[in-house]
Amino acid sequence: MNRAVFLDRDGVINRAIVRNGKPYPPERVEDIVFPPGTFEAINTIRSSGYLVIVVTNQPDVAKGLQSKEEVEAIHGIIRQRLQVDDIKVCYHADGDNCRCRKPRPGMILDAAKEYAIDLARSYMIGDRWGDIEAGKVAGCKTIFVQPEVAYNETQAQGMDATVGSLHEAASFILSQTIDKGGVIMPKLEELRIKIFADGADLKSIEELRKNPLIKGFTTNPTLMRKSNVEDYRKFALDVINIVNSFPVSFEVFSDEFDIMEKQALQIASWGGNVYVKIPITNTRGEDAGPLVRHLTQAGVKVNVTALTTTKQVEHIVHFLAEDSPSCVSMFAGRIADTGRDPVPMMRESVKILEIRPLAELIWASPRELLNIFQADSVGCHIITVTSDILAKLPKVGKDLDEYSLDTVKMFYHDAQGAGFNIGI
Repeated sequence: MNRAVFLDRDGVINRAIVRNGKPYPPERVEDIVFPPGTFEAINTIRSSGYLVIVVTNQPDVAKGLQSKEEVEAIHGIIRQRLQVDDIKVCYHADGDNCRCRKPRPGMILDAAKEYAIDLARSYMIGDRWGDIEAGKVAGCKTIFVQPEVAYNETQAQGMDATVGSLHEAASFILSQTIDKGGVIMPKLEELRIKIFADGADLKSIEELRKNPLIKGFTTNPTLMRKSNVEDYRKFALDVINIVNSFPVSFEVFSDEFDIMEKQALQIASWGGNVYVKIPITNTRGEDAGPLVRHLTQAGVKVNVTALTTTKQVEHIVHFLAEDSPSCVSMFAGRIADTGRDPVPMMRESVKILEIRPLAELIWASPRELLNIFQADSVGCHIITVTSDILAKLPKVGKDLDEYSLDTVKMFYHDAQGAGFNIGI
């Protein structure tokens, strides 16, 4: 799931217009003034891995004091200049009793649903008590920005921090996110993604089954061949016996769809926790979509595998039955091997699969430990991880100065052990 920083508009990202000692929202595009540090603050928040979403009450539209077109024009400038991810607006007046007007949390909750946001790891920043209350009710951490002109209203209470500007708020968020070396600190306990172990060694699978971080297992014919598996069925049944009720994926190995179907039905019969891997095409590039539709409609849990483009995701999603659990495996590591950044593609794939709530996106073939946190940040449901990467999990959050010293010691001891001598 994603993290987000929700921002009030007037008084937080742009200055309020002061008339007769009272603050008012800007009426025209020409009235917008961004306080010093606003651009830097937004960049800091985004670079820390947060979505930036504006949530603003604009009751002057309901009161007839401002047109919706004028408000949207102002928001157009904010989108263009600040590059925020979205702007949610409540146009209702106080007496309309809507669910979206702050202090009610409707805008925040709608954004959380739309962008798969973990509200407990998110922030609401505002300069009025209603902003803070909306954030607290939604389950966010809250930061109060002291207004330049005090409002004659209930005082905000119970916030996590009080600051003088959005720039200071961004610095506070960053201080909660980085380590002493100024680097973003990953935390395993904050991960929402499910880690599946990927391999074909029975002893390793048995050990990983005891690891509380592992939530499922996958394998494939290539891994099985490397592990010298000779009897497919016996190996699969041994794995199922080891993993118990954990989800596990086994792949068909025919190149003909009619035989693939027979293999899939047999594999699926081995257990209710079994997913059957179906390649997106056969070796001739022929579409596996019709087979996927037939199997999922029959209640087979499929794991459509070997995808490398969002077009493939857009294509296959329509073949997945709405009432059958399924997985779609995007091979992010192979995408990265071509010099392309897989992160935007994975983020888009998450959104594509939203029309099938029972379908989960897998970040397949990761190349490094960082991929787990990247996959988590874009909202992937599952990442398949091999034993060599899993072995690096104890390094998560390791002090970098200490790691530097460890590296120096390694080089030194290896040189000593090799007996190197250049005659000095």
